[in-house]
Amino acid sequence: MDLSYILNEFAEERENYFNAVSPPIMQTSNFVFNTVEDMRNAFSDEYAAWLYSRGNNPTVDILRKKLAALDGAEDCLVFNSGAAAIFVAVLANVKAGDHIVSVDKPYTWAQKMFDVILPKFGVTTTYIDGRKIENFERAILPNTTVIYLESPNSWDYALQDLKAVAELAKAEHITTIIDNSYCTPLYQKPIEMGIDISMQTATKYISGHSDTLGGVLSGSKAMMEKIFNSEYLTVGSGIQPFNAWLLIRGLRTLPARLDRITATTRKVVDHLKNHPRVETVLFPLDESFPQYELAKAQMQGACGLLTFIIKAETITQIEQFCENLQHIFMAVSWGGHESLIIPKCSAIQPADFNPANKEHRMLRLYAGLEDPEYIIKDLDQAFEKLV
Repeated sequence: MDLSYILNEFAEERENYFNAVSPPIMQTSNFVFNTVEDMRNAFSDEYAAWLYSRGNNPTVDILRKKLAALDGAEDCLVFNSGAAAIFVAVLANVKAGDHIVSVDKPYTWAQKMFDVILPKFGVTTTYIDGRKIENFERAILPNTTVIYLESPNSWDYALQDLKAVAELAKAEHITTIIDNSYCTPLYQKPIEMGIDISMQTATKYISGHSDTLGGVLSGSKAMMEKIFNSEYLTVGSGIQPFNAWLLIRGLRTLPARLDRITATTRKVVDHLKNHPRVETVLFPLDESFPQYELAKAQMQGACGLLTFIIKAETITQIEQFCENLQHIFMAVSWGGHESLIIPKCSAIQPADFNPANKEHRMLRLYAGLEDPEYIIKDLDQAFEKLV
């Protein structure tokens, strides 16, 4: 299916809403039935009916179909946040006594689930360095039911060989789940590589405007229906119609935004690599990246998010650099119009700072839609003010 068709036409039945270019927002909680039999049928198969917007909603349905098509999946579900999507995907595929294999240092709220919530119900997790397939092979136990992936992750961009992991998991009858937020389906298609569930936070590139939250799960119709009829409806964390409409709007410009951010990121990476105050730059599609060949093989692109290690002896210098930035905002997340930075040391106490630990000197930069020279100039003036 052509990308332009998916983003601009697919799943939009304009003849049903006055041929409006933009679909309507069906801001309703429930739906009316003309006969008892119609209501009975909806109760028996809510996955295929308009009953209550906690489940299905026409505006959300347009978004679902577009996102599933982008992923090359049979269906998808959309949530009110990426964290909700992760929680539901995992919860639907474990039971008491099961075991999970996860890449190390996953997304904060994924790790919170693995370390705090699931152990209450007897579910254990083993963390591994996912860069080597042998580590997955060694970590799998007879009761392993889920392998959780992030490729790339969002700090050092460690990759997993998705085809190899999928092949291993299928042989062991283990469900694979990946957080594909870094790439989006435009730059990486895990479903086509054999991964069972592809998750992404729509808050970031899909939205593109830093004005709404969202999370997506894509996979087989059977898997999505299983999740819908249990965890999705029970947790009640589906996206609201207005937020779904904002994400449909964001999809219209997704390729154009990614193209621009890709070009900008390349210029920023090259500049930082040659800056005397920068020790290392981490970016998966830079030739210096340790897993560059794997990145080229399974990713069609990469943009926006990069990490650099600043040359600094004290935490004060890092704080000073960040606070001297005039146009790059200090904030979490990425994928919007605005450039952002977050220092790793913001998560540690000053007394624990160790300059010998490179992670403590990491800064994650997101290059937004501004002109590359505008971003570079702001970085340079902040570097120049360092003592």
